[in-house]
Amino acid sequence: MASIVNPTVRRRRLGQELRRLRELKGMTAEEVAERLLVSQSKISRLENGRRSISQRDVRDLCGVYEVEDHRIVDSLMQMAKDSRQQGWWHAFGDIPYSVYIGLETEAASLRIYESLLVPGLLQTPGYAEAVIPGTVPELAPDHLEKRIQVRMRRQERVNDPERPLRLWVVLDESALRRVVGSHLIMREQLDHLVEMSNLPHVTIQILPYGTGAHAGMSGTFSILEFDDASDSSVVYIEGVTSDLYLEKTNDVHKYTIMYEHLRAQALSAEQSREFIAVAAKSHADAMG
Repeated sequence: MASIVNPTVRRRRLGQELRRLRELKGMTAEEVAERLLVSQSKISRLENGRRSISQRDVRDLCGVYEVEDHRIVDSLMQMAKDSRQQGWWHAFGDIPYSVYIGLETEAASLRIYESLLVPGLLQTPGYAEAVIPGTVPELAPDHLEKRIQVRMRRQERVNDPERPLRLWVVLDESALRRVVGSHLIMREQLDHLVEMSNLPHVTIQILPYGTGAHAGMSGTFSILEFDDASDSSVVYIEGVTSDLYLEKTNDVHKYTIMYEHLRAQALSAEQSREFIAVAAKSHADAMG
């Protein structure tokens, strides 16, 4: 469920406001860093919301930007305080993609293109238990259990009774054919996809092998959008050692156009539902 105070989103909003104040002052990040005797990378990380920000950081930056309105300073200080609270995911320890979880928890809509596996928000427990150690082969057993628990908890956001996540997934056929775990696990997983695709706020489209070359062959990605006008859309690209978050308008626009091409090339929602059902039957048949 969405948190009352989402620390990831608060950091992001605070960073955007601090960047705006810096630009109004006509200063570069390098100039601010020199004034505060810190690295330029720290200023950049504070502004893009990827680093925890303290009230002292806010006070120092407001001093450099000569912000005289105490109401603005107090508001920013409160945002800094809120941003240091812990989201529900922190209870599970060090999660490598915690920034993404914070954004996903707050998002109003999420568009996903996935080429090799079923997205985490749509995975069954059995599929998750098989795919996580397959993709992270040296993961310790206790960490595996935590990741499965986090993945299942994330799924609550899809069916939040007060604000269900608008989910649109374009999925390559290979994710349906690859046997993750066993044919039984795959049959259960694909039956679950059919069930989820019947929800009014969930759309699943399949890109069959016969589609040939398509716009997503350069890699998977997700596009997160938010209700609050102050929160710009984010393109998320998962990496092995680090993740990429694209927020510039031009970057988001390019990926949005790419996603529109993928949706146009994929089977319709109804055709995809039938396609998934046939693939589920093939796994059932393979079980003998």
